[in-house]
Amino acid sequence: MFDIDTLKFDDKGLIPAVVVDAWSKEVLTVAYMNKESLEISIKEGRTCFWSRSRQELWRKGETSGNVQQIVSITADCDRDALTVAVLKNGPACHLGTESCFNETVFQSTEQRGFSMDALFGLLEGRKAAMPEGSYTTYLFEKGLDKILKKVGEESTEVIIAAKAEDHKETVYEIADLTYHILVLMVQMGISLEDVRKELASRHIIDHKVKQEKMTT
Repeated sequence: MFDIDTLKFDDKGLIPAVVVDAWSKEVLTVAYMNKESLEISIKEGRTCFWSRSRQELWRKGETSGNVQQIVSITADCDRDALTVAVLKNGPACHLGTESCFNETVFQSTEQRGFSMDALFGLLEGRKAAMPEGSYTTYLFEKGLDKILKKVGEESTEVIIAAKAEDHKETVYEIADLTYHILVLMVQMGISLEDVRKELASRHIIDHKVKQEKMTT
């Protein structure tokens, strides 16, 4: 059992807490905790911070409803900073954005990052703006039947490549299928969070089934 008394709080009794989305790993905000707010966070399973401006305890979401359920809290090697992985119920920032980190200071032209969440957001943007010349726009314009047809075609391509035991081609076709499934999700108003929650619930069921098999 981790002893929080071994953490190194600063001269004001505070320790920085970097809050990240447990699913996407996106940094949501940086806040501060004192020993009391950390104990409350652990006890209640939701983030509680110390507000330096108001000089009082601050339970995230107590007024906005944007509660953050804690998945894990991890200390760094020096034990003077924390990472708090959460499942968020609404925007993390008081400005209404998903993350407090939205202002790009520098973006490399050589190194390119990728995330499923970013791709999903791009597809949502395509549906909202419907820019001309975009293949994604074309799919949304044609509607559900066309999107479903493409999902079916790409599923078949995955099967053919996998049956041939062609690793490279299978990866390529899985990427195509994934893209079209994401388009389908946007079309139907299904979020990545919806799918994550469903998979998480199945993981719990699978864990229970394994336990039952071990006891029989």
